[in-house]
Amino acid sequence: MPVPVILTGRTVRLEPLAAHHAEAIAEAGAEDRTTYAFTPVPHGLEAARDYIARALADQAAGRSLPFATVNVADGRVVGSTRFLELDYWQGPMVWPPVPGVPFGDPETAVPDAAEIGNTWLSPRAQGTGINTEAKLLMLRYAFETWGVQRISLRADARNLRSRAAIERLGATSEGVRRAHSRGLDGVVRSTAFYSILDAEWPAVRDIIELRIAAATSPSAPDPAINKECLRHGGSGAGQLMITA
Repeated sequence: MPVPVILTGRTVRLEPLAAHHAEAIAEAGAEDRTTYAFTPVPHGLEAARDYIARALADQAAGRSLPFATVNVADGRVVGSTRFLELDYWQGPMVWPPVPGVPFGDPETAVPDAAEIGNTWLSPRAQGTGINTEAKLLMLRYAFETWGVQRISLRADARNLRSRAAIERLGATSEGVRRAHSRGLDGVVRSTAFYSILDAEWPAVRDIIELRIAAATSPSAPDPAINKECLRHGGSGAGQLMITA
């Protein structure tokens, strides 16, 4: 199972979610809650403790790797995100397949596919570029350290803001699964699905790095450049600093 790590960029640090984050998570979740219409965000200290306990139970079971999202500038927790839907494709073929179960030693196994989700940010952190760099850190870790073949992302089809953010990353739309599940408001929701494959990662990485560079430098190249025209390499934004 993946071990907890700290991923650090220029504006954001992703720390392994832990019990000591409860008060900070509660504080971040208490800001203008009208922006959380489609995403489960804990409200109050007890809810934050329960949120963290559930996340850590999933982590212990090998189902996810949750993070607290920290603003590097002031050290404040501004939200949370995680890897989830971890899947392992190594070892002998078993039918029917058992998703989420690694072959061999689970302590050293790394996933072949995963999803990035359960992401939320406090209003003060929205639109600051923190989410973009956090995604870059997670994607780079997944593709370049784990060596995954696929990263998935999803959003409530009504959540146009989240869908636009995913599309700006360069992820490929896989369509909308109609009447997929029950939403937070009790309404049966449709879900928009996206993915990034390992072969697509270099171009996607360049798109994200250009966007980060454009946000910090007026002379940076236009981040809207088509990914087919990008050369591999990138600007170095969101360079990983990893602590196991």
